[in-house]
Amino acid sequence: MRSDDAVSRRATLAFAGAAVLATALPSRSMRAQSRSVPSRGINIPAWLDRENGQVPADPVLDALFRRGFRTVRLPVDCGRVLSANGMALRDIREGVSGLVDRGFAVLMDMHPSADLHALFLQDAEAAGERVLRGWETLRGVIADLPADRVYPELLNEPPMENTDWLALRDRLAQTVRRACPDHTIVWGPAPDQGIWQLDATPPLPDDKQIAAVHFYAPMAFTHQCQSWGASPLARISGLPFPATRETPLVRARLAALRAAGDDEAIALIEDQLATPWTETAVRTVFEGAARWSERSGCPVMLNEFGVLDVCVDAPSRLAWIRAVRKAAEASGIGWAYWDLDQGFGLMESRLEADGFDAAMLDALFGEGD
Repeated sequence: MRSDDAVSRRATLAFAGAAVLATALPSRSMRAQSRSVPSRGINIPAWLDRENGQVPADPVLDALFRRGFRTVRLPVDCGRVLSANGMALRDIREGVSGLVDRGFAVLMDMHPSADLHALFLQDAEAAGERVLRGWETLRGVIADLPADRVYPELLNEPPMENTDWLALRDRLAQTVRRACPDHTIVWGPAPDQGIWQLDATPPLPDDKQIAAVHFYAPMAFTHQCQSWGASPLARISGLPFPATRETPLVRARLAALRAAGDDEAIALIEDQLATPWTETAVRTVFEGAARWSERSGCPVMLNEFGVLDVCVDAPSRLAWIRAVRKAAEASGIGWAYWDLDQGFGLMESRLEADGFDAAMLDALFGEGD
């Protein structure tokens, strides 16, 4: 998830063909059995990833911990890190330290801004060098923070070819490791951090690492009615979860799109319904990630998943979130929900502690089916 806009996403059709569907969770990986993976997390964008970001109120952070969250993923902007303004680094340090003092584990997520993302598409080598310089600065901010609580995440959704990313990933890891010898490094596969991209991605040659993946499949469901970018998702609504091609609501929506002549939206829905949208299908995907972890010896974390709360019906949204969370936990995979109070959020405002959606909290923490 890119955080330069409240609900900004990568080019959303990157997922269109993908019809696949406590404090810490122990990894099922053989070589990682003695380690643990951060879990029960929440992403908080629009804070440290921009100038004048909105700092969550202290009562909100206290309430997050009290309600069961144990991890916070913090997007950080490379441009701010590299600016001559020392206040940005001070803000990052204070934000991370304050969360650690409250008992949270913190993922420091180097999250490309729109400018850096564009540079990657134009000149991946120059963009990579910029990120390397960013980590040369940011590593000093976290070097003396607890290694078992602060996790440097090398680059969110690396917008480049996998071969080029693996070379850059290893250089970034070496850069971080020079100042942070005991911290666990977090990285994800290119270009989308998709869970299905793990199989094409070998782990780092490092004993302290976590592979972080994202899961938003099917995007025709999780991103219906999105209002940004040129995508047929903006014209899709009323899709439920679980669903198959024969689900009445699905058939009705397809009929309406046919009447409107919207072949692009129809093709997207039908392609993604090649696999039924069910809890079983979701569980199968995460079982595959657990097998990759077992083979590679590298723990896995799901550090983004969520449903855009614009036009989806609440029971379907809650069913999908619960299914994904349960599948991750059953496979020994830690999780962090995207996001706190933006388009995918679970509360009204990060400034008011009484605005939590109780049903969302139950989907993330409840024991029921």
